[in-house]
This record gives sequence, structure tokens and C-alpha cells, in this order.
Amino acid sequence: MLLTIHNLQVRYGSQLALQIDCPISIHEGERIGIIGSNGAGKTTLVKSILGLTSYKGSIRTTLKPEQIAAHMQSNHYAATMPVKTIMETILDTSIRKNRELQELISYFEFEKCLHKRYSHLSGGQKQRFTIIMVMLQNAPLTFYDEVTSGLDFETRQKLMEKLVNWYQDKSNTLCIVSHYYEELEMLAEKILILDQGKVIDFGEKRELFRKYCGRSVFITDSTKRNQELLREYKKLMSPDHLLAIACPDIETEHKISERLLQENVNFKRSDNDIEIMSTNAKAAYYEREGRSYEDQIMQ
Repeated sequence: MLLTIHNLQVRYGSQLALQIDCPISIHEGERIGIIGSNGAGKTTLVKSILGLTSYKGSIRTTLKPEQIAAHMQSNHYAATMPVKTIMETILDTSIRKNRELQELISYFEFEKCLHKRYSHLSGGQKQRFTIIMVMLQNAPLTFYDEVTSGLDFETRQKLMEKLVNWYQDKSNTLCIVSHYYEELEMLAEKILILDQGKVIDFGEKRELFRKYCGRSVFITDSTKRNQELLREYKKLMSPDHLLAIACPDIETEHKISERLLQENVNFKRSDNDIEIMSTNAKAAYYEREGRSYEDQIMQ
């Protein structure tokens, strides 16, 4: 076990920014996705673990501070200095003499950026720059906080594929903070769902999906025709423009797929959709507390 969080509480003035009552443990080699809307407490959690913000409670780890690396959402470098100079100064090494650094620069196709000034880098190049320096630490535990924030879809996709491939056969533990569901589907095996500073649930991705969605879910456009076709089946919470139908067993799954195919309806079947799962997890959480999920969204 690398790290355990228990009875954690973070306040910014009178505002409760994060509260974790039940223990959360992070183990070696895990890939954990941390998800939640803005203000859910995601970055606050990372900063607490890194010792960058005050908290009450317990964060216990077997790691030394230098064994934890982090890619934070905001990074500030000397804008007018060449990237090569910034990199070698921060890392206290020479690119020419450091084979591991050379490998990372080549892997991220960053060679042509080394002599540019930092201010002249694109958004994707700035992210690759910081990722290279984080990866060079080869830390047992690494946090990536909104690593693709502000990038277009194609750039995000390529960057995430690079991360997935790089860590594929490595034992490093990763915690990825993101509001992009497709990124967590690519990289995360466990999911921590936060909302308004509270833990909604934490566990294996597939187990959480079965808990809140069933065996699988069919997703299609929320038209009157589709609603009528599927009116007898259980509907899950989903974005307004979509209709999500829960399948508790394979028999129901076959019936729904046959009906949609016969009616020539476009649909997607999933057994790991994180957006639908997390939405229904939050709805269940607030229902247990006697509150409406719709009311929480409007706040």
C-alpha cells in the first residue's frame, strides 16, 4: 500500500472544499481516475497529498516526498528563455549526457521544440514539455492533473495514447485527474468520483458500472420515437440529448439490440461508460441523502 487517506477535511475559509470520511487506499501499479465537475475537490485532493495545502485528518504514505511526482494544471516557466535551458536547469542535467531524457524527448517528438522560447510553444507542446520532466522522475506515484486541458480533441487523443503506451508495461502508480471521460476510459482501472467536495464512490471501474448501470447500457438519441420503442425498459440518468437504457442481464440485452436493429436505430452498447456510470452514482448518492440530483446540478 503506497498511500491511505482517512478523515480528511480541507477548508478554504468557511467553505468546506473536500471531505473524505471513509479510508481511500492507493496500491502499487494502480491506475486511478479522479473525476468530478469544477469545484468537486479534485485538485484540492492532489494538493493535500503533495502537502501544498493545509488539511485536517490523515494522509499516510510509505513514500518519501521525492518519490511522488505531479503534473499540475498550471505551470509557470520563464517565457522568454529557450526550452532546452529551462529543462536542463530544472532537471539539473544535460540533455546531451542523459539518455533517459533523450529517449523521452524522442518519444514525444519534442526535438524541434528545444530551441524555441517557451512562449512560442503551442498548448500541446507546453503539455509535452512538462510531461517529459515529470516522467523523467520515474516516480512510484505520479499525479496528472488535467494534463490535456485546453487542447483540441485530436491533440488530446494523441497525447493520451502516448501516456497509455509509455506506462503500459510499467509498475508506476498513476492518478489521473480529468473531466474528459474518454481519457479515463483509456487509462484508468479504478475511479474516484467526487462532487461538491464529497466522495460519491471509489472502486474498480467495471464494478462501479455494474453497481449503478447493470450488465450493460444502450445509448441512443433521446427522440420521441426512441423513447416509445424503449418505454418498457429501465432508463438511466444521462445527458438530455441521450437516452440510456440499463440491461441487467444478457436476455434483456439481446431483446433491446434486436429491437433497435429491426427499427434501424443508431445506438451504442457499453459496459464501461464512465459518464453514464458517474452520473447515476451521483444520483444514487443524493437520493440516499434525501436530496434531488437535479437540484444539486442547478446549484
